[in-house]
Amino acid sequence: MATQAARLIEARGLQLDDAQARMLVRLGDWLQVRLRPSAWRRAAPAGAYLWGGVGRGKSLLLDALFQAAPFVSKRRVHVHALLPDVQQRLLAHAGRADPLARVADELAAEARLLFVDEFHVHDIGDAILLGRLLQPLFERDCILLLSSNYAPPALCPNPLYHSRFKPFAEVLQRRCLVLQVDAGADYRSLSARYWGRYLQGPAGLLGKHLGTCAAPQQVALGRRSLTAWAADGCGLWLDFAALCRQPLASADYLELCRRFTRIAVGELPQLGRCSADEQQRLVNFVDIAYDAGVELWLQGEASLAALCAGVGHLDFARTHSRLAQLRVEVPERPAC
Repeated sequence: MATQAARLIEARGLQLDDAQARMLVRLGDWLQVRLRPSAWRRAAPAGAYLWGGVGRGKSLLLDALFQAAPFVSKRRVHVHALLPDVQQRLLAHAGRADPLARVADELAAEARLLFVDEFHVHDIGDAILLGRLLQPLFERDCILLLSSNYAPPALCPNPLYHSRFKPFAEVLQRRCLVLQVDAGADYRSLSARYWGRYLQGPAGLLGKHLGTCAAPQQVALGRRSLTAWAADGCGLWLDFAALCRQPLASADYLELCRRFTRIAVGELPQLGRCSADEQQRLVNFVDIAYDAGVELWLQGEASLAALCAGVGHLDFARTHSRLAQLRVEVPERPAC
């Protein structure tokens, strides 16, 4: 299985380093044993939990293993998309006995192999919900693949809530093959593939590049609306304030990324001066847009390095790594 997964990666024009190649072999061996249990061989862990630094190919390795796995029923989902899905299913079972067990029944019936990408939890409500879902999924023989920037004991790092999540982290350690990708290059920062642009300069740059006349309009989003400069069948242009300075949730960003294939965000401030809530919303938005394959255009007065300086958010290293994959464009100044 590891050989087939490696071929899938090579077909994308990518080359694994030694640490990644070893990891893929170990994951493939684990899944082979997991699928073919033997009375004389020790049972394989129920799931695999792969963690390590940003840009080290965790999602790449698990994506390839996921594609190579011989399952008819399998599902890949980003953690930001899993949370609203579980919450909606719980609402559908409201008033019935043990609704979370019913949700686990549904998820396990729909996918024998469930790959949850970028597993991380900071909100205690989300942390407890995901934590409580783990054990019933394992009990239903659902094979979990989890990628994360955090080792299980470091999940939900807020000291106010860490002890409440600790039992669920112990479930992960007990039921999963926990593997750390060795430290090495951040391949996102070295990639020549760009998923969007960063325009350094005045706000008017976006209008010039997009060929759009800016005229404020309202974009309906659930029970609220966003003020945008432009919105058409595939593209959306709005300011940082509209995107991050009002109480939008991950579900809102998922909806935007489903509706628009290109999203332009103007007037980005220096992020180190933003509030923790604003930083969290940007982190969530970039996670979701990147996973959805949205073409992202950003504009700010500062350089990309200055824009990202001084941000203390725990997950911002991942966001910074992804922003480094934007093509930076600085307009030429007219000659004197």
